[in-house]
Amino acid sequence: MTITILDGGMSRELMRLNAPFKQPEWSALSLYEKPSAVQQVHEEFIASGAQVITTNSYAVVPFHIGEQRFHADGKMLADLAGCLAKSAVKNSGKSIKIAGSLPPMFGSYRADLIEKDRFAEIAQPIIDGLSPYVDFWLCETQSAIIEPVSIQKLLPKDHRPLWVSFTLTDEHPTPEPQLRSGESVKSAVEKMIEIGVSAILFNCCQPEVIEQALIVTKQTLQAQNANHIQTGAYANAFAPQPEDATANDGLDEVRKDLDPNAYLAWARKWVAQGASIVGGCCGIGKDYIEVLAKNLN
Repeated sequence: MTITILDGGMSRELMRLNAPFKQPEWSALSLYEKPSAVQQVHEEFIASGAQVITTNSYAVVPFHIGEQRFHADGKMLADLAGCLAKSAVKNSGKSIKIAGSLPPMFGSYRADLIEKDRFAEIAQPIIDGLSPYVDFWLCETQSAIIEPVSIQKLLPKDHRPLWVSFTLTDEHPTPEPQLRSGESVKSAVEKMIEIGVSAILFNCCQPEVIEQALIVTKQTLQAQNANHIQTGAYANAFAPQPEDATANDGLDEVRKDLDPNAYLAWARKWVAQGASIVGGCCGIGKDYIEVLAKNLN
């Protein structure tokens, strides 16, 4: 089985380059103040072996840049994020795919903050800005089933694939793997089959909770005769996140026990459960991606 290698987390790579970076704007600040750094991160991930890069549109939401700036600049920032990714691919001379990042519209990890009647208001400018540049869509760090279901309805009807990546409860053990909303992975997978996604992934949670989620996903796909749907994972390097986590209050500390080789060991477990897409999320930098690229194919 060939493994598709994703890129890693944008934010700490921007910090490493001393690009403008602070809360609450997070990675969106560099779009305003130093977009060249965003393109450089993309290019470094490609050089490290990433076959897919993800647009730096994760923080282009009111949760991070505020309501006023979002309504003034949201589409422009999404367009810029797409353009920078496209330029990085062009400069690489390689056949690299661009994933259009569609983030949690109301904040990471917080299903309780979802406003059901505002999905189109927030998501549409991001989709419109990214659309000229992306090869497929990636709803990532989804805490609840309603998020990708609502977004899927807004996407252009041009048959570009939709990948959906859920974030899992990792603060305490649960009898079965579940989203941060408390919904089961099984029910999430069943709904993703129904809406026709091309890939189901798990991201922005500890690597320890992903293997069991992949097992349940594989079982559910087999039961539904949906083995054409790919699976994958890209964990973060954070400690477990509590239910009341607030992603824009401060920087989470990166685990010291999760070096590139330790991360590779987890990735191999995911591949053993059928994952064909592997990369990294927050705290997983280009050196991690290089190790994945050299050892998984």
